[in-house]
Amino acid sequence: MKKNQQKNQQKKSTKKSIKKPAAWPYKRNILFRPERMKYVRKLIKIEACVFCRSANEEISVETLCVYKTQHTQILLNKYPYNNGHLLILPLVHVGDLMDLSSERFDDLHRVTRLAIQALQAVYQPGGYNIGLNNGVAAGAGIPDHLHYHLIPRWSGDLNFFPLIAETKVVIETVEDSYIKFFNYFKKVI
Repeated sequence: MKKNQQKNQQKKSTKKSIKKPAAWPYKRNILFRPERMKYVRKLIKIEACVFCRSANEEISVETLCVYKTQHTQILLNKYPYNNGHLLILPLVHVGDLMDLSSERFDDLHRVTRLAIQALQAVYQPGGYNIGLNNGVAAGAGIPDHLHYHLIPRWSGDLNFFPLIAETKVVIETVEDSYIKFFNYFKKVI
């Protein structure tokens, strides 16, 4: 009988020491993107170069191309790290920066400057990352068609999601970003 009383007393004291978490003070929005898993896990096999497809078609939301010159194009990244994430790439299918002619190299970098100006005008970021992964060993996702990434950055734009869930929360759809850049380049051209 004494043992039962001790067990009951232990249960009561344990229940008192366990605190319930405070109620979440904000409404939670949940992001579900199950189709992204195929891309993340590399289950989607690309038959042809998506960049060459864009190079051979007109500027459109379907190709995510917002601007073209004779040698270079600017696309929105289909899976952006941040809203406004741009790709700047040559129209020609080449995987190494050193394989570009001087004319194509110069145009690629003139258009990169133009993309930075567009990014500043459209989003006014606090900064930006720009990078080129030249080759598979450098981490190029599409190594046979080189491309620069131009990613707008703001203070505090990273949260814990990329670390624990391999997911980045982007506050704007790619279509919304496309409209903003399309309208910007329409005025510039």
